[in-house]
Amino acid sequence: MRSSNPVFSRRGFSRDNGYAGFNAQQPQAGGPAAGTNPYATNPYATNPYAPEQGAPVGAPPQAPARTGAMTIDDVVTRTAITLGTVFVTAALAWLLLPVDPANVNKSYGIAIGAALVAFVLAMVQSFKRKASPALILAYAAFEGVFLGVISSAVSTYVAAGVVPQAVLGTMAVFAGVLIAYKMRWIRVTRRFYGFVMAAAIGFVLLMAVNALFALFGGGDGLGFRSGGLGILFGVIGIILGACFLALDFKQVEDGIAYGAPREESWMAAFGLTMTLVWIYLEFLRLISILQGDD
Repeated sequence: MRSSNPVFSRRGFSRDNGYAGFNAQQPQAGGPAAGTNPYATNPYATNPYAPEQGAPVGAPPQAPARTGAMTIDDVVTRTAITLGTVFVTAALAWLLLPVDPANVNKSYGIAIGAALVAFVLAMVQSFKRKASPALILAYAAFEGVFLGVISSAVSTYVAAGVVPQAVLGTMAVFAGVLIAYKMRWIRVTRRFYGFVMAAAIGFVLLMAVNALFALFGGGDGLGFRSGGLGILFGVIGIILGACFLALDFKQVEDGIAYGAPREESWMAAFGLTMTLVWIYLEFLRLISILQGDD
């Protein structure tokens, strides 16, 4: 079973009964029973799970001694590169694709096209067995074009100053979830994963229905993106984004513990970028509604 994020198809929970991080394989015959130990299988280790003498039962395995294994520095570097690509292309789109009355239709058209391309690239990468840096950076570039135009439009016509607030809100959520995860106030389990997935699928389906009603019926569809309901669903969207972050952190933690190959850090960067984009867009929408109601 693949893990979370807006495309609902990233690595995470294994096909057995435990959380096994990156693409964990089925336990071999005669090995530990599925579900008895969440670290029972390690697809990257040459030696199955075998805690050292004196190690506590159920403790995560140590990363195997191998060259080219993923480290936290790899994840930070790749994530910085991916987010940097989003930022640079967003800034260029803001400057080169103005949303003034003379160019607004052209800018919106390019933004929608970039969003569709980014979505297709994200789906392709999500179903690939290996991370493709070129594909991930291309996704980030097109996503940045979409974000740049949308942010410019919202800042110009809806709520001035909303972009810095949305960025600060996204950073605050990231920092808060990271601290809570490191302090073990948040524990990612199968039940947590199942709840987040069910809630996220329901949320996306509901927003899709609302968008269809808005497209064919005009206005704001069912009203889930304006007024009191809009505020409620904006908060729910941010909370879901925070849950996605916890799943991303678990993915990174397990990958490092299992000695995942270094190229998997690109997959971690891909997931974190998608999650942060999700949170930013929800903040952008929520703050716009709040300022519009003033």
